[in-house]
Amino acid sequence: MRKRKLGWTGEEITVIGLGAWALGGGGWAYGWGPQDDRDSLATIRRALDLGIQWIDTAAVYGLGHSEEIVGRAIRGRRHEVFLATKCGLVWDSEGNIHGRLKAWSVRRELEASLRRLGTDVIDLYQIHWPNPEEEIEEAWAELAKAVEEGKVRYLGVSNFDVAQMERLRRIHPIASLQPPYSLLNRGIEKDILSYCAMHDIGVIAYSPLANGLLTGKFTRERVVNLPSDDWRRRAPAFQEPQLSVNLAFVERLQAIAARYGRPVSHLAIAWILRRPEVTAAIVGARKPSQIEETAGASDWDLPAEVLAEVDELIQWREGQLPAPRS
Repeated sequence: MRKRKLGWTGEEITVIGLGAWALGGGGWAYGWGPQDDRDSLATIRRALDLGIQWIDTAAVYGLGHSEEIVGRAIRGRRHEVFLATKCGLVWDSEGNIHGRLKAWSVRRELEASLRRLGTDVIDLYQIHWPNPEEEIEEAWAELAKAVEEGKVRYLGVSNFDVAQMERLRRIHPIASLQPPYSLLNRGIEKDILSYCAMHDIGVIAYSPLANGLLTGKFTRERVVNLPSDDWRRRAPAFQEPQLSVNLAFVERLQAIAARYGRPVSHLAIAWILRRPEVTAAIVGARKPSQIEETAGASDWDLPAEVLAEVDELIQWREGQLPAPRS
């Protein structure tokens, strides 16, 4: 599988990484419904066998459970894995989640993540959200100490804007930004991608498949029958008026991909990788068969005519959606 350099670090990572959000299981505010741990372990190991050499998780996924599963899966194979996780979202005994970036808190989170992952060092440690925003410098300074101590190799951020990244760069270099980016969410094209390129910050994009919508596996019936604890039931993209437009959009994309003998997931992933500023895509999977399918997207350089067709479809979709409220 192809690799790209992660910003200024010099590290080369595969253009597809395995996202472990859904592997945290159900029963928490942003779960994806029930998940069999045996499937999760098999999925992680299959991803490594396919040549995917980095995994992205977070402490909050499954309220610690995703990190525990990742730690179990990579036992004996830690040397094969560039390991990324996140801090800044904490929970109480009832599972209520809130942001906290006090120095003592992120330090405690780091120690807990190291323990759950079964490792002495985390390759990429990221602040999950800039919340509370007034605490981001305090957290970043504390994490910079963890780098000096050898508990973390590189620091990254997730869901930060340009102004917030600029504040942190004065304290310690940013290795990467993790933003949402997909055919349905192109917000980072406005100024974030150019900023990251200018400052040699790697971009590892999450939700390139729009939480499953761009896999081509969703129908209206499947959306209606999502488990009660699947957070996507509340997501606007899975509700009207967006749902009908999105399903029609995916159907049109499928026709393009099919001409090349590809699933639509390949088209969606290859489309975000067309941007040289993007280092890699974080692709979630819950079963080995899912990562087996999406891993094949890494070798597709989209022809100019395909890019032009996709651009036309993007404009069509945007024209079908209600105008945003001012």
